[in-house]
Amino acid sequence: MKVLVVGSGGREHAICWKISENKDVEKIYCAPGNGGIALLEKGENVNITGSDNLLNFALENRIDLTIVGSEELLVDGIVDKFKKAGLKIFGPDKKAALLEGSKAFAKDFMKKYGIKTAAYEVFKDVMKAKEYIRKCEFPLVVKASGLAAGKGVIICENLDSALKAVDEIMIDKVFNDAGHEIVVEEFLDGVEASILSVTDSRFIMPFISAKDHKKIGEKETGLNTGGMGTIAPNPYVTDEVYKTFVDDIMKPTLEGIKAENMDFAGFIFFGLMITKKGVYLLEYNMRLGDPETQVILPLLESDFIDILNSGLNKELDKIEVKWSSKSTCCVVLASGGYPKEYEKGYEIKGISDVKDLVFIAGAKEKDGKLYTSGGRVLNVVGIGNDLEEARKKAYSSVEKIDFKDKYFRKDIGVLYR
Repeated sequence: MKVLVVGSGGREHAICWKISENKDVEKIYCAPGNGGIALLEKGENVNITGSDNLLNFALENRIDLTIVGSEELLVDGIVDKFKKAGLKIFGPDKKAALLEGSKAFAKDFMKKYGIKTAAYEVFKDVMKAKEYIRKCEFPLVVKASGLAAGKGVIICENLDSALKAVDEIMIDKVFNDAGHEIVVEEFLDGVEASILSVTDSRFIMPFISAKDHKKIGEKETGLNTGGMGTIAPNPYVTDEVYKTFVDDIMKPTLEGIKAENMDFAGFIFFGLMITKKGVYLLEYNMRLGDPETQVILPLLESDFIDILNSGLNKELDKIEVKWSSKSTCCVVLASGGYPKEYEKGYEIKGISDVKDLVFIAGAKEKDGKLYTSGGRVLNVVGIGNDLEEARKKAYSSVEKIDFKDKYFRKDIGVLYR
């Protein structure tokens, strides 16, 4: 069996690592891949981008299954193209991908199908947005509606910061075309949770919960990033919270998917906020989260390829998925300066001394050595009998790895509430 994984981050390295466990998988191509994937026994990077080029590669190399990690390509309709060519691909079609590609579309979907979410308004006009904001209570949230690599959300403490956020997103285009439309949203005070899942459009199978740490600074301060670390399972997702999620968010989401005739097999990432007033849905991602994937897949005891094939065959409700009872902690090592400007090209040393899992993100391989090539360079994952043991293992391994300007948060997994 030959598999094509589309993407280049730590998430894709984790996916390739997990599917390499399947004895029927003989070759894993990753486009464009990274330095860690290149070192996998079954792995091979292919320098290909764009839906049409990927489709041609899949046809020419007789790829049996394609897994898409890139949200941009999903929104661009790569799944529709592969399906039309008769190829197996795991991911949402262009219509369903809008649940991530447009926050405005997603919020309207939530409202239509009775899914609990924060109060909001959508704007394409700068002056109308500002006029509305002047009547709001603070804090509030201003979001770029389009794709912004997890960084398009600004929490505004007062009127001046909110008006500035509108200008930055809609006029200065700090998130590029993602800011042609914005969502102004009620601020929810609580703890975030991530629940990844797979669906065949008839059934949704949730994975175990995770907790992301989005901000660059400790105690969740500073700029938003793509994620500075994760833990699983999420200690704040109690049995009561999980039941509320299933009844009030997951089930009506499935009903909405059916009603809107979204027919696909793919991932759904539920971004939740757990508050004193209940559990709210913040957003959908229509692919696996990064770095949530890096803590979820090491706890999966069932075969990942079997789960995906069950989804493609519309048989998710017929399988049982087994999970480890252990805990995981992922610490992201980033380039100094991230999420703003940073230098790259520095040699990474010490990975061979680490016994825990290391998933490469922004690093390239050259002559058997790894060099930094991105903002988030690599992910160190500790596995323990409980969260504290997992944290200790992860941070012990972090100290063994070094590159110039290495930066990481020291509080991943610390429970502040």
